Amino acid sequence: MNSIKHINNALQDLDKEVETILMDMSLPMNEKDNQMLPLLQQKRVLAQTLEDLTYLKNNPPKPNQACGISKHRNDK
Repeated sequence: MNSIKHINNALQDLDKEVETILMDMSLPMNEKDNQMLPLLQQKRVLAQTLEDLTYLKNNPPKPNQACGISKHRNDK
C-alpha cells in the first residue's frame, strides 16, 4: 500500500522537524513548545491513520460491510 509508505515517510519527516526544534538552543522553551505543538498534533493524526490503514490491510472488510475500525481503535 503506497499510502502506508507515504505516511511512514511523513512521520519520519515530522520527527526530524521536532528534533531540529528541540536542538535549537537559540529558541526559548515556550517558543519550542509553540512550534512543536502543531507538529505533534499532525504526528498523532498520521499515527492513527497509519494504524487504521495497517489494520484494514491485514483485515480487509467483506463486501457491503462496515470496515470495523471503531471496534479496533483503542481511543483514549
